[in-house]
Amino acid sequence: MFRLTVISVFIVTLLFSITACHAQSTPGRALLALSKANHTLAIVDPATLNILARIPVGEDPHEVVASTDGKTAYVCIYGGGSLHEINIIDLVAQKPLTNIDTRPLFGPHDITFINGKAWFTAEGSKAVGRYDPATGKLDWSMGTGQDRTHMLHVTADGKIIYTTNVSSGTVSILSDTLVAPPFPGAKPHEDWMQTVIHTARGSEGFDVSPDGHELWTASSEDGSITIIDLAAKRQSAKVDAKVNGANRLKFTPDGKMVFISSLQSGELTIYDVATRKEVKRLKLGKGAAGILMDPVGTRAFVACSADNYIAIIDLKTLEVTSHLDVGGVPDGLAWSVQQ
Repeated sequence: MFRLTVISVFIVTLLFSITACHAQSTPGRALLALSKANHTLAIVDPATLNILARIPVGEDPHEVVASTDGKTAYVCIYGGGSLHEINIIDLVAQKPLTNIDTRPLFGPHDITFINGKAWFTAEGSKAVGRYDPATGKLDWSMGTGQDRTHMLHVTADGKIIYTTNVSSGTVSILSDTLVAPPFPGAKPHEDWMQTVIHTARGSEGFDVSPDGHELWTASSEDGSITIIDLAAKRQSAKVDAKVNGANRLKFTPDGKMVFISSLQSGELTIYDVATRKEVKRLKLGKGAAGILMDPVGTRAFVACSADNYIAIIDLKTLEVTSHLDVGGVPDGLAWSVQQ
């Protein structure tokens, strides 16, 4: 009996040791990648491209963002505009924490983290919302009145929001504005104002240039690129780019090029920002979606949802260097940087 007990203890200790050896902590800088098919968030070491953990998330994960301190991730559970959940993930302990019920806002899709708060689009409610982790509550929202309020960009000071409204073919600019007193003796107050700029139906993926001067968005329906002058709040140019099926659009970190993915063709179209001319088209697979630039490297990561891999692009050669498997139907990508 004693011998069996010793053997049992030895086996348990051995198994624990093996598990401990295989457990890998989240690095200070990590790549986050969602798998829609597997319902997981993968934590990837960007130096080795090794997958360190796969954490379960909800049934239709679309976009992900990390908190400013890099310790927490927020995952939008979209459901085509019908669901109402954001999953919170502990990136240090590599486990789910809790779920945010976004009701009455439905269909959380895109998400960013600014000024200690998570800002998200609520496509099913034609709105943008904001979650405060300090109180655990939704503390602000504003409707756009536009159809399929989808992708999102919030300025670093939290005073201006840009969002594309896919089916309306518009971009909304929401500005936190100081309003003059309505009558003598009253105090000025802050109010959010909306400017709606027409683009093209199907305008979905977009990005703001690193200098903050322009917004570029591509239409999945007519393949055009619309360029908006953000100071003037008006369309400044339209390019017949022929990027039908356009899904996401991102500036390179230096602001010199724009990458556009296509779910329809599986191509990555690269444009020169200064000349507004096409530089190159890369065939990545059957369908390309989420794009993430490496701000400290010379790579871009493109989620090829239809191909079940992420293509890695060298920003200098503009060629595919490798592929990464994070699970079926990859899409949303983000960085976490622990502070």
